This record gives sequence, C-alpha cells and structure tokens, in this order.
Amino acid sequence: MVNNDQNVISLKHRVVRAVCRAAWEGEIGYEEREKIVMEVAPGPKPNYRCCVYKERAIVRERIHLAMNENADINNPTKNVVQVINAACDECPIATFSVTDNCRFCLGRPCISSCRFDAITPGELRMHINSTKCKECGKCAEACPYGAIVHLERPCKKVCPVNAISYDEYGFCKIDEEKCIHCGHCIHSCPFGAISDKVTLVPIIRAIQAGKKVIAMCAPAAEGQFGPGIGMASVKAALKKVGFADMVEVGLGGDMTAVYEAKEWIEAKKEGRKMTTSCCPAFISMIRHQFPKIYENNKSSTVSPMVAVSRYLKVMNPDCITVFVGPCVAKKGETLNEFIADRPDYAITFDEMLDLFESKNIEIEAVNEDYQESSTWGKKFAGSGGVAAAVLEVIEEMGEDVSDIKLLPCAGGAECRKALMLLNSGRLPEDFVEGMMCPGGCVGGPSRLGAEKEITKARAGLLAKADRRKILENLENYPMDKFSMYRDGHMD
Repeated sequence: MVNNDQNVISLKHRVVRAVCRAAWEGEIGYEEREKIVMEVAPGPKPNYRCCVYKERAIVRERIHLAMNENADINNPTKNVVQVINAACDECPIATFSVTDNCRFCLGRPCISSCRFDAITPGELRMHINSTKCKECGKCAEACPYGAIVHLERPCKKVCPVNAISYDEYGFCKIDEEKCIHCGHCIHSCPFGAISDKVTLVPIIRAIQAGKKVIAMCAPAAEGQFGPGIGMASVKAALKKVGFADMVEVGLGGDMTAVYEAKEWIEAKKEGRKMTTSCCPAFISMIRHQFPKIYENNKSSTVSPMVAVSRYLKVMNPDCITVFVGPCVAKKGETLNEFIADRPDYAITFDEMLDLFESKNIEIEAVNEDYQESSTWGKKFAGSGGVAAAVLEVIEEMGEDVSDIKLLPCAGGAECRKALMLLNSGRLPEDFVEGMMCPGGCVGGPSRLGAEKEITKARAGLLAKADRRKILENLENYPMDKFSMYRDGHMD
C-alpha cells in the first residue's frame, strides 16, 4: 500500500480484518465490537496516539466504517468518504505561521502588508492572529527573510474540488455536495483521520445466505499482486472465499468502448466535443462544477463496472455484484442515483486482501488461462487506454480516425484545466479522456504498491494475452439484452 504513514494502513486493516473474522463467526454486537477494540488497542501503553483511550476512540469509529456505518453515529451522512473526528486533532489550525527565521526587523513589512490587522509583534518574533487572518498571503510575500510559511493541511492540499474545510475547532469537514469520492484525502492524512465505508460485512452476509455473489475485477488488478499473478489467480482466490464467480471488468471496457465510439462518431459529425464516462470521480467533477458540460458534452455510456454488472444481472437475475479495484470513487458510483441499475457493492484491492486473510486464503499463481476481454479493454486501467480503445473500435467499424484529436488527462489539475477550456469554448481537441488519478486507474489511491512496479508486472501479464478484436469479442455476449446508457434506456 502507498501512503504517507504505514502505521495508518496497518491500523485500518487490522480493524477491517478483525471485523471480517467476527462477521464470519456470527453477529457483531456491542460486546463483539469492544472485543475488537481491546484486541487492536490493548494498552496500557499506546501504540499510535497520545494515550490508549484516544486510540480506542479511534478504533471504535473505524469499526463503524468497517461495518458500513457512519464514523460518527450522531452525525448521519451519505458520503462514502468520512472524517474520524477522534483522529483529527493534530494539524495546525493556522494556515499562515511565523517561523524562527523571523528577524523581528525594524521595517516590519509584514505588518504594513496586512490589511486585516492580523499581525502584531510578539516577544521574540511576529505573531499572526488566526481569527483575524484572511489567508491572503500578502505577509508571506512581503517578508524579506521568507519567515512566514503557508501551512496547508495535506487533505485540503490534495482535494481537486475544494471540498474540505474546517470548523471552529479545527476539525476537518467534507462538503458532501462537492466531494467526488476520489479518495486522495484518505491517503494524504498522516493521522489517518479520513477514511471510507467498507461493505465487506454485507457481502459476507450475502455469501452466508447462499446468494450468488459475483465479483467484477478491475483491469488494474493485473500487476497489483506481482509478476505472474493475473486474473485467473484472483478468480481462484475469490471462489475459495465464497464468491460464485468472477468476471474481469476489462470486458466492460470493450462494451463501453463500442458505445462511446458510436457517440464519438455522431458528435464528430455534429461538431460537438465530448468527454469520456469511465472515471466516476471525473464525472462527479463535471456534474458538480461544470453543469453545462455535464448536460451537453458528457458521454451517456455507462462505465465498464456498470456494464459488466448489468450483463451479469441479465444472465443471473438474483445475483449480487461486487466490484474490486483500486478506486474509492467506485463506492460512490454504486450509490449514484443518476445511474440506473447500479452494482450492489464496491471494495478496494486491500479490502479484498483483508477478506482473504480473515479466512486464511492467499492469492497464488494458477496453471490456467482466463481472459474475457480484449487487450484494449484491459488497457482501460492506464491513462490514454480508454481513448485508444474507442479509436480501435472506430477503426474496426471502418471509419477514419486520422483527424480525431484526443486529450488524455490524468490527475485533478489536468482534468480541471481541460474542462475549463471546454467550458469556455477554447479546447482545440475533439474528445477529452478524464481520469482523476495520475497514471489512470493503475495509480488509484488504493493500489497495492508503487505505480512503476505495478506497471512493470502488468506489462508481462498483458504480453501473454491474445489479440482478439473488440467487436469480435462482443459477438459472444448478449449486448441487446441490457442497456449501455446511464439512464437505463435501450437503443
């Protein structure tokens, strides 16, 4: 796992694994929860925080999230990404702060530059009153010694949509109307004060009830578990834990590519620019901040995850579908009321490993082949992969792609810039491929290692895949039996 602090990851997954083990054994009431609290934070000395009592308070809130509940049961929210209040108290409240570099100079340009009377002389250096400071930064610009620094909190710094603010006590607050569930804040907080809901308990209950639970594994899985551990290995492990089957979501990539290709061809004829539809965080950014683009330029095709789920539910009407990937935003997509016929649950790779460990199951190399998608569908996981697949389909349809101009964007800043250009009518390209994570899904917040290592292991696995065509591959599937559009309408 990639994070600022491995202790944060260790604590989270100790709790999730303990909750899963308890779920396999029976109901999880107050006594079972307190047993987990004492298992994770036994005391008398603390392992993570100032005292064992704070540790236990944090563990209790983490248990809530691991049970698919709100971290703060007294403050209901529908948001997938939530703040663990007991853990959020160590960051500085002041955004601008005076350091020891302050020479207490006679000129005092910091005071002269401040229009809000927020700076006064202290005993040894200048002092900034945080209640008066408007965070304009003029004092930092004016200081000749660079003694005033901008202390932007890590969670706020990485949020691409400015969804994070703070209350009067300095606790982090997430604006549900702005949050796009990208998960970047989760993996930037050194104190583990932000996390997401986990749906493993209802999945375990569905398995125990004998329901047909089918996993849908993201293309980014290939390379996550090291060289030689591909989709067949993941599928075998999921079946051991109780899943009825697993389908690779690269198949949904093929499906999405075909329908986006149809939309692109039509849009090109009309002179209309378009964005892709695969990344839920990208789509949420468009919906929240660029409503005109959402209405006029966004592809109406569903994401590969939704496509595979709809296909599985046509073939198995009573099945439960569970997406597995590196993406927190997919959890939000399963709850998105703007999408009809959504999957039931989404979990991350690390949560899947917690589920395996709760049953003492390991992912191992298997001597069998499993491929359900083209290599184009598999490459949806990388930046540029969606656009490349759509162009492949257009070519397979016999259309000319030589004059199509594409703009692949990966990361919040690149996506925002492209959308601002499109919104103002100044985008030179025809189509925008948007992925909120740098490097695409392979660089997702819940990946299991360094992106470089994953990409290297992934290349070896992709080299072994056959080179089937996208349209040829989809002839084997009942594409006329389910909708490929967000609102659920048929062609």
